[in-house]
Amino acid sequence: MVLLSSAVALFASFVLAAETLQLARHPASRLSCDINALVSCSTVAQSWQSELVRLGTLPVPNAFFGIAAESVFVTLAVIGMTGAALPRWFNVSSWVGGLFALIFAYWLFIQSMFVIKALCPWCLTLMFATTIQFMALTHATVTVRRLPSPTGRSAPLARALRRSYRLHFDLMFDLVWLAALAALIVVVEGPDLF
Repeated sequence: MVLLSSAVALFASFVLAAETLQLARHPASRLSCDINALVSCSTVAQSWQSELVRLGTLPVPNAFFGIAAESVFVTLAVIGMTGAALPRWFNVSSWVGGLFALIFAYWLFIQSMFVIKALCPWCLTLMFATTIQFMALTHATVTVRRLPSPTGRSAPLARALRRSYRLHFDLMFDLVWLAALAALIVVVEGPDLF
């Protein structure tokens, strides 16, 4: 699931990068995902939130960082599928990287929905894919990589976490979380979506 969600997020990042280049070449052009005033990639792409990093005076679109980050997650998923024994620090770092990606995706989602007041379908795809990616990465970290350690002071927490994952409580929580995100979009934006 990490591989699939990372591949979807990588594809969305490539599309966003291509559309950013399209806007740079033709600022007045209408993008393929500009459906109405609310569902508009170009509105989101022209906001300051879409280019947080600057190299001197040159802004770097977030989509290019998405390509880099999602390429790493695709690689991590492939490594994980081999069953290779990886050091604990590597597994923890991978999970923390996934957490940072999730936080950044949610920050962009909040900015898009409540500040910019426009939604980009590719950004939403990226946010949902990053959410699923993090959920799958967390599942693998707990069940396959056995983190946190089942020994020491965190042993009761580790046992409870593994038991809940073994009973698939995480999947139920994940489905409720994804449904809540979709419901939030529909409730807040309602008929303006279409």
